[in-house]
Amino acid sequence: MDITIFVNLTSRAWGLPILSKLHAGVPGRQAPLLAATGAGRSAFAQSVEHLIILGLLERNPGHGHPLRPEFRLTPKGVVAAEIAGRIYDVVKTADLDLLRRSWTLPVLTALQAPRHFTGIKRSLHTISDRALSQSLKAMEARNWVQRSIDGAARPPRPLYRSVNTGGLISEVTAPSIRLAQGSNGVQV
Repeated sequence: MDITIFVNLTSRAWGLPILSKLHAGVPGRQAPLLAATGAGRSAFAQSVEHLIILGLLERNPGHGHPLRPEFRLTPKGVVAAEIAGRIYDVVKTADLDLLRRSWTLPVLTALQAPRHFTGIKRSLHTISDRALSQSLKAMEARNWVQRSIDGAARPPRPLYRSVNTGGLISEVTAPSIRLAQGSNGVQV
């Protein structure tokens, strides 16, 4: 999966939890998915529509009542749901709120190796400086990201690395998510 698709997928708070629950075997009907994710009805509906637009989920034709729709994963959705399932397998329940923030997972994916702020930003083309800074601070507070000063760089500047749960998430996403390419074709 490309990082831009992953960024788009994680832009809705409940998109990844829905995929994770479908991967875990929760029936594709609205009521069981709502109960399993704990999402509100309107946020859930928006996330499902977003997943349908991304081509990861589809309405199951011929099944379900119009007021009780049923959904199923598309072939692309199966791959995304597998990634979501692996991510949710390594995260503690107390940390699920941090996963629902839009930039947490893309930033951790960019931290497959230690990086400077600008390196992370280059991997995630659409992230603003403020969003990246806030995301790094939130993950640093949970001890998912460690910040150190790179004394070898001139001038010295912060170096970020994923640790603990953040490191586990980076390991899970590393083989599945392709980071953006720099202008010279080198992966950033």
